[in-house]
Amino acid sequence: MGLFYVGCKVENHKDGKSAVIPRLMVDSGSQFTWVDAKILERIGIERRKKDLQIQMANGQVITRSVGYVILRVDKTETTDEVVFGDPGDLSLLGCRALEGLNLRVDARAKRLAAAGPIIAATAIKLRLRK
Repeated sequence: MGLFYVGCKVENHKDGKSAVIPRLMVDSGSQFTWVDAKILERIGIERRKKDLQIQMANGQVITRSVGYVILRVDKTETTDEVVFGDPGDLSLLGCRALEGLNLRVDARAKRLAAAGPIIAATAIKLRLRK
């Protein structure tokens, strides 16, 4: 796919405190979005899920905490869980956030693009022909 980065704004649900993260690596292979713990703590994000075990791509299992944030990329936004990254951890925008933002990876152009209509079960009562 090739690597590319996007900017992101991370916001606290409770009081609107936010931080701009100029460079998050887009990683559709990561379930979670990862942000430096110091940034999350500075805007008051709580560690809601502590000692969560996460398996890395190399098979190693590590333990991190997770909190809830609002993520904004360009003109899109979503609510998601974000990992409190330790020193040395990459800052990543993961696939769950991409789905919530309704964005897809355009690998050739190395950018994010609108994913199109959101797929859902029908809310319209179907009329069956007799």
